[in-house]
Amino acid sequence: MAIPALNPTQREQALAALADGEFDILVIGGGVTGAGAALDAATRGLRTAIVEAQDWASGTSSRSSRLVHGGLRYLYNLDFALVAEALTERGRLLTSLAPHLVKAQPFLWPLKMPIIERAYSAVGVGLYDALAVLGARGRATVPIQKHLSKAGAKRHFADLRDDALVGAIEFHDARVDDARLVINLVRSAVRHGATAASRAAVVGLTQQPDGRVTGATVRDLETGREVAVRAKAVIQATGVWTEDTQKLARTDKGLKVLASKGIHIVVPRERIKATSGMFLRTEKSVLFIIPWRHYWVIGTTDTAWHEQLEHPVPTSADIDYVLDHANAVLSAQLTRDDIIGTYAGLRPLLQPVAKDEKSSAKVSREHTTLEAAPGLVSIAGGKLTTYRVMAADAVDVALGKQRAKELPSVTAEVPLLGADGYRAVVNRTGAIAARHGWDVDRVEELADRYGSELDALLELVDADPDLGRPLGASGWYLRAEVAFACRYEGALHVEDILIQRVRLNSTTPDRGASAVDEVADIAAPLLGWDAERTASEKENYRARAAAEVAAQLESTDAAASAVRVAADAIVPSTLG
Repeated sequence: MAIPALNPTQREQALAALADGEFDILVIGGGVTGAGAALDAATRGLRTAIVEAQDWASGTSSRSSRLVHGGLRYLYNLDFALVAEALTERGRLLTSLAPHLVKAQPFLWPLKMPIIERAYSAVGVGLYDALAVLGARGRATVPIQKHLSKAGAKRHFADLRDDALVGAIEFHDARVDDARLVINLVRSAVRHGATAASRAAVVGLTQQPDGRVTGATVRDLETGREVAVRAKAVIQATGVWTEDTQKLARTDKGLKVLASKGIHIVVPRERIKATSGMFLRTEKSVLFIIPWRHYWVIGTTDTAWHEQLEHPVPTSADIDYVLDHANAVLSAQLTRDDIIGTYAGLRPLLQPVAKDEKSSAKVSREHTTLEAAPGLVSIAGGKLTTYRVMAADAVDVALGKQRAKELPSVTAEVPLLGADGYRAVVNRTGAIAARHGWDVDRVEELADRYGSELDALLELVDADPDLGRPLGASGWYLRAEVAFACRYEGALHVEDILIQRVRLNSTTPDRGASAVDEVADIAAPLLGWDAERTASEKENYRARAAAEVAAQLESTDAAASAVRVAADAIVPSTLG
């Protein structure tokens, strides 16, 4: 059976389909919430469309801490229901929905006081573990907490400062490639019948005289053409752009969203000697030191952002903040020279604003779903871990109570692409490695990115063995992964490949600029580029990368933002 493909041909067909007939649900926004809503609606048997103004996952959903977690710190606010919900979703993702993308990850919580702190922390982590087991119907999906002496903690994390702890508690959460999860959700929605188009911006909402929203005007940002889309209900999941989307409708209700910036730095794996991650509470937020195969992700911050929304960037002060807090516990003192990448994302902080909020609003502590106008549902807030719950809430509100009861969400039991057969692929890693002359570690990485779809990637290599070579600029990825991004994952530009799919933008000092020639040469024939277009793609990405590197040297948000947006976008944007 052919795997779902997002590519230029599919996109053209999707844009044509948007103008053909009426959809039950139109989703605006291709982040994790919107992608989840599209999958939820499609698997209920609804005629579903989803559009995204940029690339899939190009906003907050590719700039997270890359964690699937229950939110241990929320227990100290007594948010038991919130934590239990997130832990239940974590268990589903780990075991059935996306075991290839979501992996259990041990963390150390260092203790500064030997008795009192260990006692109350043990209670908190113990409750965390218990809620996870309850959410998984009595089954432990990750190991339970372990209490470690100072020496025991340093066996897991050799580069801990002696004065940073007297002991530690080891607990587990999970990590995920956030952008790949979103792209997988969109492709899974397409598998179940959804129509999907990226670089397609909603520039107007259609309303009847009584105010009911009945569709949208969608502009293809690649060509400038516009199509009118009819829909029985519209769900807008646009994150920090929520208010801008609501303004397209005549309504006095909606959600007010403020942007909070979180930044991360990336350092080489060999720079910190440890096998576990680290969880720290800071005066402003929390700090995670998260291990990946080749590097560490360290963050985050939580500061108000008042600049343009499309390209948030870290400042020099942000980077110093993260370095200072990491070095407070690390004997291997990190410097700026150790940093191989940075990135920043915007979290939408919200509150409902409405003159007359009715029962159609569905509110939780972390996210809010509100009928902003008849036929228009706004959803914002929440976190990546609970995307599926948020998506189900949004579709429920769009359908109305009775219809939602008749047609309930089924996504708790719908594995994402690559999940079915993943374990069998893992069992074949040795054979695959021997056949292609790769080491087993590389095949395990590929299996963790593609799951059972690895066979489709291998077919590309079989057809063109040159695609089986690693990229010259980074041995972490194969040339075939660039081809796969163009054939199946909806990449339309060099930046789409290097930021959301082959993730060199945030994990190499030059932000992937040294890979541009090779990546563009692979992509050009697959995406139909001539020599002029190929040269333009290369030039544009290099300018973007240079602007991002320069922006992080600035000390203020305003200055960093100005440097970043000086680089022209590859596609003119409608986003503020």
